[in-house]
Amino acid sequence: MATRRTGDPQRRPGGARTPAARRTPAARRTADARGGRGAPGARGRQATPPGDGLVTGTVPPTARLAGALLALAGLVGAVGVFPTYLDVDGRALSLATGPLDVLVALLTPLVALAVGSLTATARVPRFGLAYAGAAGALAVGRLLIELYQGLASTTRPGVEVLAGDLVVTSTVTTGPGWLLGVVALGLTVLAGVVAVVAFGRTVMEDAGRLDPLRPALAGAGVLAGAGTVLCLALPAADVTDQLVTDPATGLVTVVTTEGPRALLERPGVALLGGLLLAAALLLAAVVSASLRPRLAAVGGLLAVGVAVLQAGLSGLRDALHSLDLAWTLPGTGLLLLGVASTGLALLAWRWQPRERTPVAGPHELDDEDAPLSR
Repeated sequence: MATRRTGDPQRRPGGARTPAARRTPAARRTADARGGRGAPGARGRQATPPGDGLVTGTVPPTARLAGALLALAGLVGAVGVFPTYLDVDGRALSLATGPLDVLVALLTPLVALAVGSLTATARVPRFGLAYAGAAGALAVGRLLIELYQGLASTTRPGVEVLAGDLVVTSTVTTGPGWLLGVVALGLTVLAGVVAVVAFGRTVMEDAGRLDPLRPALAGAGVLAGAGTVLCLALPAADVTDQLVTDPATGLVTVVTTEGPRALLERPGVALLGGLLLAAALLLAAVVSASLRPRLAAVGGLLAVGVAVLQAGLSGLRDALHSLDLAWTLPGTGLLLLGVASTGLALLAWRWQPRERTPVAGPHELDDEDAPLSR
């Protein structure tokens, strides 16, 4: 016949309690948290989950609208590359005069089309909203500059580089390509406004693994933005000076030829556009590094990088397209800064902090084993 044991199972013979029984409930919970025992699934929670732990929640209709507007802006901008851009003194200018020209002109529209389409389908929405917000801020200054070139540049004629050609803006007639480009910039600004409204209402968060790197990203973004503004203060492609030798005396004289005006040398609306563009570059670089989650910071930095890279490649295209122009040091700096700004977005996307393995000290021994160790 089986006997039934009665009494406290935690007692030892003679009435003494075991070390596990002497522990208070608070001590047991502390030991369970340190050792990963006790509560079901506690051991699984000690391991760091792979990836960023990205969580996407409610996506408002305004976020999809911002993505659709950005995608439409990219589509219109891509179509506007091929028709006539401007007619200057009876000379038709186009942005698609060669394969290199087409690739450079299509960079920004194709990226906007891809990011806008991704956002319109509610995939990683804050990534696209951050891109649209930064691109919209940068498009305000570019829109004012385009309006000046097409409508007001004849009021103060001067030497300009338009679509890779060195021209004098005495008479300028707008073409379908210019009109489509202005519409694309307007849609980008509108998409940026809608994106700013929708960003706070969009639920998307991660584990915050990028947080230790954010101050460094902001500092690097400020340096890159300041360098970009300095490079934009001078033409990316300029006319070289000519050396003329006097046949009678043999004296060599440097003849300075008037070159294109830089971004901040244009009058009126174009000057305002240049100032807004410079301010937007610095502001977008700083704000983008602080956006959450990680992919939002990537989107903002990518918009800045694409804009700077577009400016650098445009200067290289102008120098290769016209025999009268030479690539300048500021143009080289723009291209390098564009690559660096795009690299910041790539760094923010791929950077992972080092995982530190905790080392158990003597004070972290389990209370149950403490009497045995002594």
